[in-house]
Amino acid sequence: MIELDIAIKDKYYANSPSMVLKDIQFSVKPGEFIAIIGPSGSGKTTLLNMLSGLEDATGQKLLWNAKALNDCKEYQLGYVFQQPRLMPWLTVNENIQLVLPTVQEQKIETLLTQVGLAGKGDYYPKQLSGGMQRRVAIARAFAVNPELILLDEPFNSLDAPTAAKLRLLLVNLCKSCGSTVIFVTHDLSEAINLADRIIFMSNSPSSIIHQVTVDLPKPRKGSGNIELAWQAKLMNQYPQILSGSLCSD
Repeated sequence: MIELDIAIKDKYYANSPSMVLKDIQFSVKPGEFIAIIGPSGSGKTTLLNMLSGLEDATGQKLLWNAKALNDCKEYQLGYVFQQPRLMPWLTVNENIQLVLPTVQEQKIETLLTQVGLAGKGDYYPKQLSGGMQRRVAIARAFAVNPELILLDEPFNSLDAPTAAKLRLLLVNLCKSCGSTVIFVTHDLSEAINLADRIIFMSNSPSSIIHQVTVDLPKPRKGSGNIELAWQAKLMNQYPQILSGSLCSD
């Protein structure tokens, strides 16, 4: 399992004077499920991209088991983006095969069965619903047996029943792989349902304004009474927290 130690002093986009992230510092325990919530444009995706190596992190402290994250090649990383990002000219099987070093037909078939897409390996993305495409993206991310998995609003725009099914699927896959998880969402109920700890971020330049452990027994319900009461208590204490502030207007 992966343990993370993250310290980002500042982050600017190339050719822009505006700071995106400022003084971001937190650790993630092995196997911990972290949810990150913040206003739109607060740099949550940028943070995930820095952790994945898709965004420059020069001069920042990103450690994986005490080693520089971007210098480590031996760990397995899975990334589920906001959109499925499937290659339209490739079949489902071929889209998953892209992340594997060798042909592993049996592994792909097992994954598709796990995500409820048995028999769909020869389909093209255009033949699948939006929810089914998300399932393919999740299967692709878990094909590498990820020690660290990053999820950027993977259930955004899905109807409630489909999102609920995919959340349960995600929990089961994370448990079977023992993955450490960083999950970006706008949905507080979703974060409470899934996470061991929630990190709240401010508006840009974004910093961490609050962290809270979700001390509720698992498995949880998306709209169970205990979960709703926990959420109500948090929002009563910090009514502006989802807007990126701990203070009332």
